[in-house]
Amino acid sequence: MKKALFPGSFDPFTLGHEAIVRRALALFDKIYIAVGVNTDKHYMFTPEQRLDRIRAFFPDDSRVEVVTYSDMTVDLCRRLGVQFILRGIRNAEDFAYEQTVAAVNHTLDPTIDTVILLSDTEHQDISSTLERERLAHQKS
Repeated sequence: MKKALFPGSFDPFTLGHEAIVRRALALFDKIYIAVGVNTDKHYMFTPEQRLDRIRAFFPDDSRVEVVTYSDMTVDLCRRLGVQFILRGIRNAEDFAYEQTVAAVNHTLDPTIDTVILLSDTEHQDISSTLERERLAHQKS
């Protein structure tokens, strides 16, 4: 069984994230969407709110499971028996960052590979940062 872990803070989970997961379902039998929790960071949404929002995107798909974690991504991969880390990129800046993270993860555990999917054109301008800003202005 091919399993992938799609890690992120997902504060909030966006249509761009959803599109990456849906496309990756053609490649993997199971995808864990892993919501990172860092007590030193300030989030707009609680971990529970982020989990609920993501689950709402995939209500009847048993191939997608949403989990939280607060340790190293490769440690979570080991616990879940995951062989691949799934990442999405929108542009060259994202690629440079993801290339560095993939190299670090590979150093920590060479048995876990990173798979990068390019964002669909219609989702290239979507980011959690912009989505938080939009939501904050809606509340005002």
